[in-house]
Amino acid sequence: MFISVIISTYNRPDALKLILSAFDMQSDREFEVIVADDGSKDDTRKVVLQKMIDCSYPITHVYQKDEGFRLARIRNLAATKAKGDYLIFLDGDCVPRPSFISCHRRLAQKNFLVAGNRILLKEEFTKFVLAKQDPIYAYSFFKWVSVYLKHGINRLHPLIVFPYFQHLRNLKQKWKKARGCNFALFKDDYFKVDGCDSDFKGWGYEDSDLAIRLIHAGILIKSGRYATGVFHLYHHENDRSREKENLEKLNERLNSDIAKAENGISKL
Repeated sequence: MFISVIISTYNRPDALKLILSAFDMQSDREFEVIVADDGSKDDTRKVVLQKMIDCSYPITHVYQKDEGFRLARIRNLAATKAKGDYLIFLDGDCVPRPSFISCHRRLAQKNFLVAGNRILLKEEFTKFVLAKQDPIYAYSFFKWVSVYLKHGINRLHPLIVFPYFQHLRNLKQKWKKARGCNFALFKDDYFKVDGCDSDFKGWGYEDSDLAIRLIHAGILIKSGRYATGVFHLYHHENDRSREKENLEKLNERLNSDIAKAENGISKL
């Protein structure tokens, strides 16, 4: 099974550079990366071009013009370019560990979305990491304990890797367990609901909407804890000016049985 990793990014070339370096350290090599660029400046393109040379895995750059926060649309556009049978969606501020692909592969299952989790890096530690391009993906557990004791991260337990007990992971999870920063599913399942809904413009709830519609389509949420955790780099809060409007739309979904996106892949 070939895997496509879709990394959404917007004007964070330093973070993207570190993430692409981390993917070159994956123990599982049967994957490609698609950089889903929501209208970044030219320095992002330069990072991608350089990493295409430096890295030993295939990288594709998918770009759309900057017309505001359009995460749903760029994810859909990237998904249409994916060569893999399985899609992993990752935000452009999340750094994977070397076991990230292999653990997602172990948990992959038709009719399930795997909901990954994260460790939050504090602001000062994030600045240090990005300035040095420090390979945090290669840190030992003991190094992370030291960082935690210095208040550089918010928790340690997602560092434990134990991708087993499938029957327990398959217990029905709530849609709120699915975080847009780190989730995975088969491409056929993503296309079954026509992908993300581009009617969710600006920050907020497009990932929750996807999870709800997948559940309506019979695709359940599965826990990726203790397997697929990532390191989430600090960033200032996004513009939430459309949060109320998006939340109203989400509540409409909750009270319906709609599975397909109203403005999804088929309308690109």
